[in-house]
Amino acid sequence: MSIPNPVPSYIAPLIAHFNDYLPMDAEDIAMLLPRVVERKVKRRQFILQEGDVCQHYNFVVSGCFKIYKVDEKGGEHNIQFVTENDWATDIGSFHAEKPSELYIEAIEPGHILQIKRPDLLFLYVNSPKFDRNFRVIIEDKFVELQNRLLQSFCVNATERYLAFLEQYPELSQRLPNTQIASYLGITPEFLSKIRKDLVSK
Repeated sequence: MSIPNPVPSYIAPLIAHFNDYLPMDAEDIAMLLPRVVERKVKRRQFILQEGDVCQHYNFVVSGCFKIYKVDEKGGEHNIQFVTENDWATDIGSFHAEKPSELYIEAIEPGHILQIKRPDLLFLYVNSPKFDRNFRVIIEDKFVELQNRLLQSFCVNATERYLAFLEQYPELSQRLPNTQIASYLGITPEFLSKIRKDLVSK
């Protein structure tokens, strides 16, 4: 297999991301290139809505996305934020091919790279390196969500906010209070109080 020289610039962030796990060679890049689709996303545009089957792994080149659930009363509950060099995907819906219960929405204008399910399965089967890389990526996501679940049970709101700042250090300046409060499971007013208390210490 041959690859374009130079490699298209839009895919460079994804290659760099994979190189952080098991570095890719020319054959790996040639296998990946035709299976990645570039997409620009407007602010407040959805890349997944409740009831749809998640068809893509979405790698975020730029922008910020929220993954959230809407309850019966119409309230939004943010589960995860996804920014540069990370993946915005409903893994359960994607792998089970079942309708999602989640929304994935752009908080900012975004630039993503998408890999469809058949193409990802092709990479799994034909490249042990891709199979290993995605296993580690999924394991990292599992640990992240497990830690978040433990925080919701075991720590108070201030500690959850401090954990949020540690996990997403740049997002406190990029997100409105309403979005952060939804993630923490508190009201925006209580979040403002937490911030004031921390500043005064």
